[in-house]
Amino acid sequence: MKRVTGLVLTLLVSLIGLAGCGSKKDQTITIVGSTALQPLVERAANNYQIRQPKVTITVQGGGSGTGLSQVQAGAVTIGNSDVFAEDQDGIKASALVDHKVAVVGITPIVNKKVTVQNLSTRQLAQIFSGKLTNWKQVGGKNQKITVINRAQGSGIRSSFETSVLDGKEAVRSQEQDSNGTVQKIVAATPGAISYTSFSYVNDQVRALNLNGIKPEAKNVIDNRWQIWSYEHMYTKGKPNQQTQQFLDYIQSKKMQKQLITDLGYISTHDMQVTRDRNGKVHDLQKGV
Repeated sequence: MKRVTGLVLTLLVSLIGLAGCGSKKDQTITIVGSTALQPLVERAANNYQIRQPKVTITVQGGGSGTGLSQVQAGAVTIGNSDVFAEDQDGIKASALVDHKVAVVGITPIVNKKVTVQNLSTRQLAQIFSGKLTNWKQVGGKNQKITVINRAQGSGIRSSFETSVLDGKEAVRSQEQDSNGTVQKIVAATPGAISYTSFSYVNDQVRALNLNGIKPEAKNVIDNRWQIWSYEHMYTKGKPNQQTQQFLDYIQSKKMQKQLITDLGYISTHDMQVTRDRNGKVHDLQKGV
């Protein structure tokens, strides 16, 4: 009888230990991917962990391609991306679940000593395709244009090229992986131009107007500013309860109002249009 009781106790202890390990795993969320989305997710993670101190959330950049490949491989809980999974080579989108958490505006930025304030979309395309090489060609001073591009696989690059280059090949140029690095290089390089998400524009660089339209959230909302993309947080299949609760937290109207707009993103709840993965814009006000 004592031996049976001992076996039962041993079994119970083992089960409790396994349950504890499982619980700990369920409360660890690892997030990797888009640097455009990274500031938002980091702030949300910090705020959420104050509310839920037993939850551990780790956030890293690496780019949209990295986020999608890592979540597909099951190496991370969430993969952040600026592009639809269907548009990334090597990704089986049907195995992933898309959670749209924000919209990000993308703007061309220049070194502060560049005198040009406004470009047409055509001029911007000509600069990034290498047809225009001097600022005097677009009304500026006689100064070489130095193009800084984003690395292949960057979601921001994909969105920018889809909206601006329309299939044209980008000029060979220096490439950088992250928004933050691009911003610093443009600030330090005379005649430089690149592009970044709205949230990375600061007093070290200057954002350009396009076609007379300012790069502001209110102009993204109705698609007057047409260079923008969704910010996706992908999970491999249906997320577990703790991950879903964190996603619900980010997507809630309260958090979207308090957190997303404060960091320079646009709330999905404010958008008057939607855009499908083929680039077609649908007007929510008209239902088309």
